[in-house]
Amino acid sequence: MKILGRVALLGAIATLGMTATSALLAHGDVTPQAVDTSALPEIGDTWLEKNPYSGNAKAIEIGQSAYGQNCARCHGLDAESGGIAPDLRYLEAGESGDQWFAERFRHGSSHDGKVYMPPFGDVLGQKAGWAIRAWLETKHEG
Repeated sequence: MKILGRVALLGAIATLGMTATSALLAHGDVTPQAVDTSALPEIGDTWLEKNPYSGNAKAIEIGQSAYGQNCARCHGLDAESGGIAPDLRYLEAGESGDQWFAERFRHGSSHDGKVYMPPFGDVLGQKAGWAIRAWLETKHEG
């Protein structure tokens, strides 16, 4: 009887462990969360090469919220990665960093048929992307 009880207990622990582990490790499909950018100046539909919202306080505020809703699950709270995805505090500053950011934000990243970052550009739009970049600039570390 004791052996049967122990086997049942170990089985329950194993099942719980597998369930918790898969929940922690699985990213699954990322559902982008809408970003209200109506308070930001219009910048048109054609993607810019340089962040028009750099240093804009309202864009930084919107970008912080948008980052928390759409990016933090992989890139970490406050842009400090836990190792799942690149640590965006070290994203190059200036126009070359803007270009890299826009490329990844718009088109995502995939290798060998695996999606590492979904494309957010068409879903969230240019204004949200540049607002996120404006916030990331406040977190930059050299």
